[in-house]
Amino acid sequence: MLGSTHGTLTTDSRRARVLACGEQRPGPAVHGRTDDPADLDVSGRPLYADVPDLARFFRPESVAVVGASDAEGRPNTGITRQLLAWAERVGARVHPVHPSRPAVFGVPCVASVAELPEQVDLAVLLVADPLPLVEELAEAKVRFAVAFASGFAETGEAGAEAQRRLADAVRRSGLRLLGPNTNLNAFERFREDLPGPAIALITQSGHQGRPVFALQELGIRLSHWAPTGNEADLETSDFVSWFAEQPEVGVIAAYVEGLKDGRAFLLAADRAARRKVPVVAVKVGRTETGARTAASHTGKLTGADDVVDAAMRQYGVIRVDGLDELQDTAALLARARTPRADGVAVCSISGGTGAHVADLATAAGLGLPRLSEAKQAELHQWIPEYLSVANPVDNGGHPVGDERGRKIIDAILADPAVGVLICPVTGPFPPLSDRLVRDLVEAAEETDKLVCVVWGSPVGTEPAYREVLLGSSRVATFRTVGNCLSAVRAWLDHHRFVSGYRSPFDEAPRTLSPSFRKAEALMQPGRQLSEHAAKQLLRAYGIRVPREQLVTSAAGAVRAAGQVGYPVVMKASGGQIAHKTELGLVKIGLTSASQVRDAYRELTDIARYEGVALDGVLVCQMVEQGVEMVVGVTHDELFGPTVTVGLGGVLVEVLRDAAVGVPPFGEEQARDMLAGLRGRALLDGVRGRPPADRDALVEVVLRVQRMALELDGHIAELDINPLLVLPRGQGAVALDALVVCR
Repeated sequence: MLGSTHGTLTTDSRRARVLACGEQRPGPAVHGRTDDPADLDVSGRPLYADVPDLARFFRPESVAVVGASDAEGRPNTGITRQLLAWAERVGARVHPVHPSRPAVFGVPCVASVAELPEQVDLAVLLVADPLPLVEELAEAKVRFAVAFASGFAETGEAGAEAQRRLADAVRRSGLRLLGPNTNLNAFERFREDLPGPAIALITQSGHQGRPVFALQELGIRLSHWAPTGNEADLETSDFVSWFAEQPEVGVIAAYVEGLKDGRAFLLAADRAARRKVPVVAVKVGRTETGARTAASHTGKLTGADDVVDAAMRQYGVIRVDGLDELQDTAALLARARTPRADGVAVCSISGGTGAHVADLATAAGLGLPRLSEAKQAELHQWIPEYLSVANPVDNGGHPVGDERGRKIIDAILADPAVGVLICPVTGPFPPLSDRLVRDLVEAAEETDKLVCVVWGSPVGTEPAYREVLLGSSRVATFRTVGNCLSAVRAWLDHHRFVSGYRSPFDEAPRTLSPSFRKAEALMQPGRQLSEHAAKQLLRAYGIRVPREQLVTSAAGAVRAAGQVGYPVVMKASGGQIAHKTELGLVKIGLTSASQVRDAYRELTDIARYEGVALDGVLVCQMVEQGVEMVVGVTHDELFGPTVTVGLGGVLVEVLRDAAVGVPPFGEEQARDMLAGLRGRALLDGVRGRPPADRDALVEVVLRVQRMALELDGHIAELDINPLLVLPRGQGAVALDALVVCR
């Protein structure tokens, strides 16, 4: 991870190291600005996505098939046949490469890559070991290659080492490689007769993309499929960044087993958010996090998947759990227009169905506005008075069997508070259900609002479903209520997110603050700082700590207490001390000189007995009446420094109520972190207590983030616990701090 070395590291040296480490990879034309050192943040990491121009990968003019075959019964023969058909569809010239065949399927062969008659855009490698070919491909100035071969990182350490050698060779060559361990999904037959925005698909496991690819049979357009395999070179982030630039792409759907580079993923998601292109992803598995320092609370609060989840949420990536959700959510986002309103109306032919769906919708975070009295009176023209039409609307069934059904639908859609109409059809009930879905399809064609139908029949062969609903490009049809509600929520959230999106990368610090030099001088590589030194670090970054003095004698403690002001807290301070309270190394509420003298002797005696070296005893101002929080920094091996905020104090590890932020983030994201806490009500004031100073807490989170970025190569973990957030307008005070240096 960049910035992980010890010692002084200036901004210029950080940037030089990034460039030297090959972050700016050679290759085809790049959209973006990462070749400019000014576009690196203070920790030496890029601020803009490196976007390879993949147009010639997906639509090459010329293709070399290395290892081509037409011998019956050989695996390469079927692949060659499919590639020839694909090349014909995209209008590419094909050059088979085989050392002993004059022709393959009637197409003249060359014996080696060096003998290719022209520079080719894409080489498909049907060989067991692609490594020996990399240099030949580079000399022939081939732009892209695809390696199907397996036996690399997926097989263990020996395979991982082989993949590292392959990746190094590719990086040196200027070639861009898809794979190894990929497949033919990029060369599938895509329907070109379907209208509307398309789904671009990315999968690390090709088979997992099949449900999304099958959406074409339901009239949903797909434009590209990138099966990234082991990602020795080209990775998920490269395709997200490029797909976000393509005018035909309306949504990016991804199945991700592991992210290769956390920062690259954030930059790709940021690029998609800037262009308002939704990204929907299934993310499975866990990354291996580095060993956590046992002394730190912060390191115990979150795991690697919490960080991935926070990163996705921060940059608007819609994370779903299953392939069915991926399919349904991507389809809705590709088809649906910009919301006209956030309100959801539920209309059903059964009161029980409507009430059930309304409950689920509310639990899913959707708003169901109560229809006005005037609107209810209008609906009661066609619906019996004894049925509820406030929302959900119970139409009673019979009205939808005649002209009243369409009037009911139009009246609901005309309500300015309603942006989405959801109609659950629990099961087919001809002729009512047949007439209902026809009316819904016709209404959807004439409105700019979203109409969703949940067809609950387990059969799925009914003409009302197969022909009418699936034949409509305007109605969003689902088979389960849960998928419908989660897709609608994702659609509303996405448009709300991108409408006010401001990229944190645009405002990320590019130069070191004056605080950096002061902080750097306090670092002790490989060691834990004493509380006194840790608080000096906080002071350097403008984070308030109590009035306190470090003393080395009982008499000094008494003088310090008089200057700090009674009552005081006394703590042992030393670099080996993790949890002072458990060792009895904290004394609180001391109100006299005799108590201070006794406390000093007791603290030093305990430290001597426990074998703990001290740099002194802290005599601290006693601060009370606030909400105890924890703010910390840990280092994730995928994303680098991460910031955690949560409920603090002695229950921090029991409650584990924390939110994660992945730098860079701004004030709005910091407030979102607080809003995501289960215990956020404590900050609003409970049981007569005054509201806490949220603004001060947000400011501390942002200052800690700045510290994390600037000291990325120096700090392994930081733990402010407790951070006492005082009543509104009075600030926040770091009562204790732990810092572990790299």
